[in-house]
Amino acid sequence: MAQQHHDLTDSAAGPAAPPVTGEALAGYLRGQATDFLRALRLHRETGGGPSGSGGGTADAVDAARALRRSARRISASLHTFRPLLDPGWSEEIRPELAWLSGTLALEHACESRLDRLLLALHRLSGATTVPTQTLGTGTGTGTGTNTGAGTAVSATAATAATTATTTTQRTAPRPTPDRGNLTVGAAKAGALLDRQLTLARTRAHSTALQALGSSRFHAVADKVAVLASEVPLAPHAATTDPRPLAAAAEERLADAVAALPLVTAGHPYNAEALIHGLSPDPAPHPQDAPWHQVRLLLRLHRYALEVLHGDDAPPGVRLLSAGQALDRHRDASEAAAAAAHAARTPRIAPATAYALGVLHADQRHEVEAARYAFQRSWQKQTIGTGTS
Repeated sequence: MAQQHHDLTDSAAGPAAPPVTGEALAGYLRGQATDFLRALRLHRETGGGPSGSGGGTADAVDAARALRRSARRISASLHTFRPLLDPGWSEEIRPELAWLSGTLALEHACESRLDRLLLALHRLSGATTVPTQTLGTGTGTGTGTNTGAGTAVSATAATAATTATTTTQRTAPRPTPDRGNLTVGAAKAGALLDRQLTLARTRAHSTALQALGSSRFHAVADKVAVLASEVPLAPHAATTDPRPLAAAAEERLADAVAALPLVTAGHPYNAEALIHGLSPDPAPHPQDAPWHQVRLLLRLHRYALEVLHGDDAPPGVRLLSAGQALDRHRDASEAAAAAAHAARTPRIAPATAYALGVLHADQRHEVEAARYAFQRSWQKQTIGTGTS
């Protein structure tokens, strides 16, 4: 299908704006650097953990989120508008900010993934309580298991569940698994997921704490502190219009969207997202990478609009809803991968493997639904305003 052209600069539409120069970028970067330092001060005052339940108050969680937010925006702006900046300085700090943002996001991601999977198990099994570690010993192996079969048993049972769910998807809006068999394994599947993801979250928490106390982080903070007062612009930046660079970011996004299989995504319950089933290969699902790339490019485009029109200028409804759909796609994809990883646990009981297989298929359904939502929002012609 030919990709329709859209005015991606939703919030830019309207009366002619005054001339824009590199000073707009400098003001934006100073503002983000100030927000970064403010969040860092709050984080140190609260003494909380980097991102969540592992260690601190709500203020500490908000401070860590604000740190990530500012680090992402500074790094993205340095990427999009790098011809307007001192190249040596820009290339030195940009990957460090990306490292910091990614490190601080890991704990929150593990926590959100666990919540998502346990709630999905609760919904699929019809259990009266959400599966947690209190429902089992945390071993996840069960009884009556053919331990010699190991991973082969879990992969076979989980693949069978995925295949059965895929078949029903074409004729029903949501597959209905065998609740009897699923309930048997749901508690142990929940306990296994809880143990694995809680361990991952604890490690991420420790990693973030180490990062925030490292000389590497202090070097980043020092550079951001300088940025709050002095932006190292290139000599020609003061008279250069940054809008062509923002337009180039928009064009990269449009090209990436045009390469997506939007025709397939436009048909609900097409089962395309499950076509590979539960592969024994632990590599990321091959279909997901282009969608993840579009999500990153959409974020770069939104941040470029903030530079041009101010941090307070909201994106259009279409951009906002498209971004939400891609966030949902990412979350469901990673949750499905976590379920698949748990299903590869050696000496797992068949009932537990079955529950994990159904869970994996359910999250791949969510991937498909997110693609459909993105396709619908992207093709909308009506442009409105929204909130960031």
